Amino acid sequence: MSFLGVNVDHVATLREARGTYEPDPVWAAVEAQLGGADLITIHLREDRRHICDRDLRLMMQTVSVPLNLEMSLHEEIVAVALEVHPPMITVVPERREELTTEGGLDVQAEVERISEVVKRFKDNGTKVSLFIDPEIGQINACRETGADMIELHTGPYAGSSGEKRAREIDKLTRGAAHGRKQELVVNAGHGLTYNNVPGIVETIKPCELHIGHSVIARSVFTGIRAAVEEMKDVIQKTLLMKG
Repeated sequence: MSFLGVNVDHVATLREARGTYEPDPVWAAVEAQLGGADLITIHLREDRRHICDRDLRLMMQTVSVPLNLEMSLHEEIVAVALEVHPPMITVVPERREELTTEGGLDVQAEVERISEVVKRFKDNGTKVSLFIDPEIGQINACRETGADMIELHTGPYAGSSGEKRAREIDKLTRGAAHGRKQELVVNAGHGLTYNNVPGIVETIKPCELHIGHSVIARSVFTGIRAAVEEMKDVIQKTLLMKG
């Protein structure tokens, strides 16, 4: 089974483009749930370019499926997350200049720092995932930190085709297998669409898929509830065919 986590950040992006109160990502989270989302994902960035503290706090009160908070290691964000106490966090790298997350977290370079943050959250009852490239060294480092999960970065797969895509699938498949050997829950996300998600479901069999932009883009034409239903249908049909 692959659970669908829907990222509603880009609803907030549209709101912030006009500096107004709509569209509201909290409403979007409700619609995503009604469409069958198994989780809701939001990224509270240091610059608050889309999701803001108000959104996080309201979703904690209204979302009935697990809320996954993507976040950097910046101490201000860590403090907010510890106070709000989401059921799950995913630690991601973050640069203010980037349009979207550009690569996996370098866990090997910051094992001690990340381990300390992981412990603080696990002591607080929050599950911790680390967003990484599918590299054996990074996966081993994740295990060392005490994290519960890894989210394999599927961006290079999503942005490739032909032989290059086959190589990316091979990396992801080997990374997923090694992650499970290290007793880590394996999730996947970034750049996934209605067209390319079957390749990930078929090969690496992630526990959770975290998808945002493609679903929100489709919802402009269909509505969020229908867009989520369609993505769930793609995932479930792939699982049935594979089975």
